[in-house]
Amino acid sequence: MWGVVLLGMWLTGLGVPAGLHADDKRPQRGQESAATGVPAWVMEAAARGSAHAQTLLGHFYREGNGVPRDYVEALRWYRQAAEQGHAAAQSSLGSMYGNGEGVLQDYEEMLKWYRQAAAQQDVSAIKLLGDLYMRGAEVPQDYQEALKWYRQAAELGDGVAQYRLGTLYREGRGVPRDEGAALVWYRRAAEQGMEGAQYWLGHWYAEGGQVAQDYKEAERWLRRAATRGEAKAQYELGMLYREGKGVAQDDKEALNWLRKAAGQGEDRAQYTLGRWHERGELVAQDHTEAVKWYRAAADQKNALACLALGRMHADGLGVSRDMTEAARRYREAAEQGVGPAQLQLGHCYFTGQGVVQDYKEAIYWYHEAAEHGEMEAQFKLGNLYRSGLLVAKDARQAVNWLRAAAEQGKMEARQALGELYAEGQGVAQDDREAEKWYRQAAEQGSVGAQYWLGKRYAEGSRVARDKGEAEKWLRKAAEQGDVKAQLELGTLYADGAGGEQDGKGSLAWYREAAERGDVNAQYLLANLYFTGRDGVPQDGKEAMKWYRRAAEQGNACAQLRLGCAYVNGRHVPQSDQEAVAWYRRSAEQGRSAAQYNLGWLYANGRGVDPSPVEAAKWFRQAAEQGDMDAQYLLGTLYLDNKGIPRDEKEAVKWLRKAAKQGHARAQFDLGMLYSKGHGVSQDKVAAHMWLNLAAAHGVVDAVARRGEVAKGMTPDDIAAAQRLAREWKAQPTP
Repeated sequence: MWGVVLLGMWLTGLGVPAGLHADDKRPQRGQESAATGVPAWVMEAAARGSAHAQTLLGHFYREGNGVPRDYVEALRWYRQAAEQGHAAAQSSLGSMYGNGEGVLQDYEEMLKWYRQAAAQQDVSAIKLLGDLYMRGAEVPQDYQEALKWYRQAAELGDGVAQYRLGTLYREGRGVPRDEGAALVWYRRAAEQGMEGAQYWLGHWYAEGGQVAQDYKEAERWLRRAATRGEAKAQYELGMLYREGKGVAQDDKEALNWLRKAAGQGEDRAQYTLGRWHERGELVAQDHTEAVKWYRAAADQKNALACLALGRMHADGLGVSRDMTEAARRYREAAEQGVGPAQLQLGHCYFTGQGVVQDYKEAIYWYHEAAEHGEMEAQFKLGNLYRSGLLVAKDARQAVNWLRAAAEQGKMEARQALGELYAEGQGVAQDDREAEKWYRQAAEQGSVGAQYWLGKRYAEGSRVARDKGEAEKWLRKAAEQGDVKAQLELGTLYADGAGGEQDGKGSLAWYREAAERGDVNAQYLLANLYFTGRDGVPQDGKEAMKWYRRAAEQGNACAQLRLGCAYVNGRHVPQSDQEAVAWYRRSAEQGRSAAQYNLGWLYANGRGVDPSPVEAAKWFRQAAEQGDMDAQYLLGTLYLDNKGIPRDEKEAVKWLRKAAKQGHARAQFDLGMLYSKGHGVSQDKVAAHMWLNLAAAHGVVDAVARRGEVAKGMTPDDIAAAQRLAREWKAQPTP
């Protein structure tokens, strides 16, 4: 981290050290020993015992400067000077023991000589001791020891030590984290030209916090660091130019500084250049170049670059589409806690793209992404827990995750949450909460929510009935093409939204839905044309067109209407065969009126060969659904003994059902059966009652038959029969 070497600080001061004795006989400058390229006066002074000269001579031998490099000889001269207490020699000697140069590597000896130099306030030795304890390679790592030595060197004015001491305070190593103290030491180091410290000062001025935010100060310090080659400062200076903070906005300068930083391997700059090339921002769009920069940053584990590179591989932008590589890059970002990457990795496992499909892994990564606030993952989990797909069904979990997504503004989550509150799933049923979430989704444009609100306001279901609100929300959904809403809106106008029926408004929305293929709208549109009401001109041809479309899609009501049209030859050529075909399709779907009509055609041999058996079959199906006409005709079939065996009990059963629904002819026939005791025990009172009811319903023959029955009855019997008829008449019609 620190880029520290154990060579000591002997590369500076290669001139004649201060402190040579005044009586040293110095040759003229440039005069050198005959045997070496070392100045003769250095050799002579060292031989006479000058510690400064011995140290300098050690430097020459160690570096191979003017003499062949000779570590043993360097060590000898350093030792002589060190034993005289020369601090620089002690520091250099410690360095040679640490590196094992001309001597066995020996960290204890290294420490001994560094400490002796440090005791004499030798800044380089003090700082090197800090480096040793900071690095923890040659000695056990000890941040507190490192802090102690760096502080000594920093207080002696060493810029590097000041910077490293500031970093220990900033990172909280060996001391509680204290950015205030870090700021003090960084400022002292920055003023000495330490680019790392200049960067942090600039960074803090840009961010605010330890200092008041000041973009001009940020620019000043970042520029000083950037000019000295500090890559992080180059990046952040470039971003100041991009955003026009503290400097005039200048894209050219921004690009210039980011390229310098990226060229030095600054991963944020590389990522940003990749993004600019992908988007065509400040540079021509170039996906290949974008991939190059994303990869450079991703290879340094820049999480955002890993995500972006994964996306480029997934989309085949600038590279061949490769989901395996995409998944690998997503994982690199996901493992660093990047929510969008966790979401994408979850999708990969869910779909089996780029990885072996694994739902358990998919759920794990969806959870990770959701916990990091990723809205789509929260929504996905909510739906999975709601449906019980791949996880145990859990309504409470569903509510929790859907709420998290809804609170972030996910429209679909808001709608789903509305549904859960409306249904009381995972939460107490609450119409007000349901309406709140549906409304939020509707205001965002959710067609489903708009339709729900409109329908509830139209029906007064769970909200107060309000046709104005109903029309508003249904129109919003209808205008987005929602067929159900178009159908409901058409019905709202047909029923009189705003107090007046509006056939033309109804027609317009029914047509919208009908043309989109909605079968119910086609049927209702046909009805409007058929009846020609509420301002809509009657148009039989249009009616038949839409009935046919609905009928061909299987609408039983339209099939029935079409069958009736063919029987009567209304707006279509009369055709019993066509009528039979359409009645049958409707009847097979259980439409009782079609079953009755089909039975009638079989009974009368229209469009088909006469068949009492088929007639009875279809009459029975309609009769069992409560159709009184079918009940009556089925009863008469059992009496006629034509094609099916006579069965008076069955006849009575079905005639009674029809009679109880008010069918006049069934009442008459039932009265006659009671009068004669056919299929039932003879009962004059019951016979009189049913004939009396039939007469009241307009059956002419019933008057005479009632009189005939009355001849054999006592006055009390007649009174009882009349009372029963009155009581029956007073009952509501079934």
